[in-house]
Order: sequence, then structure tokens, then C-alpha cells
Amino acid sequence: MDVVLSGSNRLEETKRITRILQLVEMIAAAPHRYLRRDLAARFEVSERMIQKDLEIIRHGLLLPLIHDADGYAFETMPRLPALQYTFSEGLALLLAVQAAQQVSGIGSAELAAAVARLEALFPAEFTPLLRQYGQRQPVTAQGEHRQQMLTLLNRALVERRKVRMTYATRSRGGKLGERVVRPYTLHPYVRSWQLIAYCERRDAVLMFKVDRIHSATLLDERYTIPDDFDVDAYIGDTWGLLRGEGGMPVEVVLRFTADTGQRVAEERWHASQQAEIQPDGSVLFRLHIAVTPEFVSWVLHYGSQVEVLAPKSLRQRVAEEHRRAAEVNAADGE
Repeated sequence: MDVVLSGSNRLEETKRITRILQLVEMIAAAPHRYLRRDLAARFEVSERMIQKDLEIIRHGLLLPLIHDADGYAFETMPRLPALQYTFSEGLALLLAVQAAQQVSGIGSAELAAAVARLEALFPAEFTPLLRQYGQRQPVTAQGEHRQQMLTLLNRALVERRKVRMTYATRSRGGKLGERVVRPYTLHPYVRSWQLIAYCERRDAVLMFKVDRIHSATLLDERYTIPDDFDVDAYIGDTWGLLRGEGGMPVEVVLRFTADTGQRVAEERWHASQQAEIQPDGSVLFRLHIAVTPEFVSWVLHYGSQVEVLAPKSLRQRVAEEHRRAAEVNAADGE
């Protein structure tokens, strides 16, 4: 008996196939970088759905997927035979790849690298024309904004080209300003991405939310990333990526219930974390961090499944937030 998919089912199946292929691409390109929660946030699906996708990769595609505290990786990848193209085939492929950069859902970093390598195959006289074709659509805040920005920024990283961008600064009420930056890395964060780049106007390495970049242009000026730049050292003791909002680092001790504690302990949240399973099954979770509003929200997320043992100021803050939430959500007359 044939199975007929409805339009909605077919769309969902297509989206899942696309997601699985992207997962393979992301893990192969950046081994030990993505945890299950990172992938769930990236694709805006549940961790359970990501786990099912990973099982398909492991048992359906037969790729040797492994997992450690830092994230997922492949032990080995199939080797593909080298391909040779005629001039016309290579040109057709390059134009197709450039067109694909405008399609949402296709891995920007890998496409940017493919474009750069394909361009390098052609005579130097072709380069200006090919790049003009690839940039024929202006990058604006309309349409597939985030994907277009990621494509452009990844290309800047591959080719080490400066970027002139118009950016909406949150601290100035979203006022637009122009900056020239030297991209250092793109970092996935919650449901979006952060650009870490050297800002020539501020003469400092800063963090920019990709969704606040209103427009951007690749420049012909080249740059180099300093050998001593380290993204982990740059982010420092802050929880997440909100640098400078939490004050000095402090010792944080949390006690999670058994089930929740085991789930928390198996993920890598911060470099300083230490987990200890107690005789009653509960988990002591220790951190040395600057307590940011983001971290407080993370603790609040676990509700009664977590108790703050230290510092006292954090315990009081969490208790007060829960009291306010209870008042807001209390039934009428209670």
C-alpha cells in the first residue's frame, strides 16, 4: 500500500531532512563545539527532536557520531573522490553556489568557503565580475535578514576582508551607527548569533548581535586575526555572552534534584563547573562566574528543582523573583 503525504506532512519531512543534513555539516565543520541544547536552540526545536535526528545520523546514515562534555563529533568521515570540472561546468557550479547563499537554511560558513575556493580556480580577470554577481543583491534588514548577514560575515571570515556595517546599538535606544569591523568569529547564542570582531571606531574587540546589523558591505581591505586571540579568554568568567553585566566572579553552589541534576551535569555550561552526586541522589553544582541577569533567568527556569546554597545574595534574588511570579500568577481573590 502506497503512503501519500499531505502537503503539511511533506513540508515537515522536507524540513527534517534539511535539518539532518545541516547537522551533519555543522558537526563535521566544528567538532566538539555543539551540545544538544545548542543544536535545539539553533533549529528552534526540542532537544528530544534533536536526539532523534542524531540517532538517524548514527544508525541510519551510519556515521560514527560520538559525544563528550564539549559536544558532538565524528570519529571519521567518508572520503569523497576528487572531482574535475570543465571551465563551463566550474563556472555554472560557482554561480549556483552563489545563488544558494541567498537561500535560508543552507550552511553559510561552508558556502562562503566554497565560493572562495571556486573563485580561486578562475583567472584573476574573472574575480571582479564574479564577486559583482555574488553581491548583486543589496544586504538590507528586509527578507531573509539573518541568513544574508551570516552569509556575508562568513565570507568575510573566509577571505579575511573588513566589513562596513550599520548597527543598531542597544545602549543607545537602537540608534543606527556605522562601523568598520574585522570579524574574528561567529558564535551561536540562544536563538541567534553573535559576531565577535575588532571595531576600528572603538579600537577594541567587541560583540555584535547579528540581528542588530541593519546593513553590511564587504570591503576590499584585508586583515589578520591576532595569534593570541582566544574566544574563551575573551568571554571570560561571564555566564553566557553578556560580558560586563555581572560584576566580579563569585563562587556559586546549587543543589539540584536527582533527575534534573543529572541532566544539568551532562552538559557543558561553563569551564568552571563541577558536579558532585550526593548520597541522596541530588547533585551539587559549583561554578565560579560573574552572576548576570542571564544566569539568574537560567536558575529560575528550574523552579523548585534547584536550591541556591551560595551566594546568599543570589538565593535572595531568586526567592524574590519566585515570590513576584507567584503574585502575578495567583488566582483571583487568593
